[in-house]
Amino acid sequence: MRLPRRRHHPVRCPTTGASAASILISAAVLLLLALALLSYLAPPLLDDPFLDGERHLSLRRHSDLSSYLTPKDSRDAALWRDRERFRIPHGGRSVRNDLWTSRLSKSYMGCSNASNKYSAAAAVTRRDRYLMIGTSGGLNQQRTGIIDAVVAARILNATLVVPKLDQRSFWKDASNFGDIFDVDWFISFLSKDVKIIKELPKKGGKPFRAPYTMRVPRKCTPRCYQNRVLPVLLKKHVVQLTKFDYRLANKLETDMQKLRCRVNYHALRFTHSIQEMGQKLISRMKEKSNHFIALHLRFEPDMLAFSGCYYGGGEKERRELGAIRRRWKTLHMSNPDKARRQGRCPLTPEEVGLMLRGLGYGNDVHIYVASGEIYGGDETLAPLKALFPNFHSKDTLASREELEPFSLFSSRMAALDFIVCDGSDAFVANNNGNMAKILAGRRRYFGHKRTIRPNAKKLYSLFLNRANMSWEEFALKVRAHQRGFMGEPREVRPGRGEFHENPSTCICETAETTSGAYFGSFSQKNDDNQQRKNNSSNNGGEPTSYNLDEELDWSDLDYGEYTPLGKNSSNVTGMDYDTFIKTEDSELEDILSD
Repeated sequence: MRLPRRRHHPVRCPTTGASAASILISAAVLLLLALALLSYLAPPLLDDPFLDGERHLSLRRHSDLSSYLTPKDSRDAALWRDRERFRIPHGGRSVRNDLWTSRLSKSYMGCSNASNKYSAAAAVTRRDRYLMIGTSGGLNQQRTGIIDAVVAARILNATLVVPKLDQRSFWKDASNFGDIFDVDWFISFLSKDVKIIKELPKKGGKPFRAPYTMRVPRKCTPRCYQNRVLPVLLKKHVVQLTKFDYRLANKLETDMQKLRCRVNYHALRFTHSIQEMGQKLISRMKEKSNHFIALHLRFEPDMLAFSGCYYGGGEKERRELGAIRRRWKTLHMSNPDKARRQGRCPLTPEEVGLMLRGLGYGNDVHIYVASGEIYGGDETLAPLKALFPNFHSKDTLASREELEPFSLFSSRMAALDFIVCDGSDAFVANNNGNMAKILAGRRRYFGHKRTIRPNAKKLYSLFLNRANMSWEEFALKVRAHQRGFMGEPREVRPGRGEFHENPSTCICETAETTSGAYFGSFSQKNDDNQQRKNNSSNNGGEPTSYNLDEELDWSDLDYGEYTPLGKNSSNVTGMDYDTFIKTEDSELEDILSD
């Protein structure tokens, strides 16, 4: 029997192409798994300021500016919208009138005329009593000394020699009184209050001997002057009071307080050249917009070092600011977090911008910035400029040739900033230093012009938690926190605070207001009838006493009122801080009121 033939089926082996495809697929899967693992383990590519509570307080990088962009401006808007609720609206215009003026301001006016009981200078000035004054600090600190010098001369019934300005302080400004202020106007305007002369007269054809030099305590009362200075003045005839800043009590009788106001708001007038240049800067701001904000930013490295505040800049920031801080050996170590919570730190430029946008100022607003060299330079300023692109300073508004007569003199440059801030529609003081205090008082005296002081204590927690709320919620809370910090009448009780900041004795109510509340979104009820009575034009009593903390206060520093802020505002974190280390202690101490 024949067996059937066995058929051999060919064995089919995989082709070379199929084998390569399998390998590629396997490799791709492994690569994807590896990438997924790396993505899970790796840190985020961008610092997210809204997810890190501390980082949002730091000096923001340029890469973070996308947080200010809207879907119209950013290709990644959809991604950002999913990630965060906090979205600052693009554009916007400041249409509300209450952002620029108070409807109650017309009901108040400055009133500094003397009473009928006030005797003329000719009747009270005694012969052979000459008072000389040596001021201390920067322009505005010296201004307080000049004001109080006139009152001190009146208390002592002495002739005042035109005060000498501090020429040995940190600023090394050699300007004399007449280089900054109109000395002839100063003498003539106050002629009925105090006899003032430019220099000591000769006695018997010979000049007086060198004056007897002494220093009075801070906040010296009229009785203090009569007990300490008058006996020496009677014996020596010429007395010079040195380091004269805040050497007169805050609480004085009404006529003496009104004399302070006449000096501050009427007699102290800048020279014609300074006033003319300042008005040019104001006019150029007004040409750009009907209204503008002036911002005293106060974010210089020296300010931050003295305050002891920390802004999340890591070891580099601690090292740089710590190097400056060590120069003040009398300072105790501070707790930066506690200082922040208590509102004793200036806001960052970014935070100032967020506050202003939250209040309702649109990005169409023009801002004039009076400041020194900002810590962190252009990087620190970038978020503020992103929120308010119309960003100006005297260096961008005026040519180098126009500023040349002033640029080598710190006090004259500070005077230009002072004039523009005073002439602004809204003034923002990111500190409580001398310039801020004097301007706040001046703006109250001349009609309660809008003056904004950040409520840093409450705003701090708001900035810290802003990622957990929408922009609308954030803006509503900003307006709520800023009630009582907008320069409205009766925000500060009469007699409270520095008199230069709150000259309540010199502010009279011209008409009874029909509403017990402030206006608009900043409304704040005030049912204190006694307070209204004290603030009325019939008030002849003394202001309430206010006990000031005599400890060193970083706000007493006058930094940052003159340094150019323009194209050359580089990142100062890379500067040579040895210049501060090598500075003598005595020079730095001159900046402070002791």
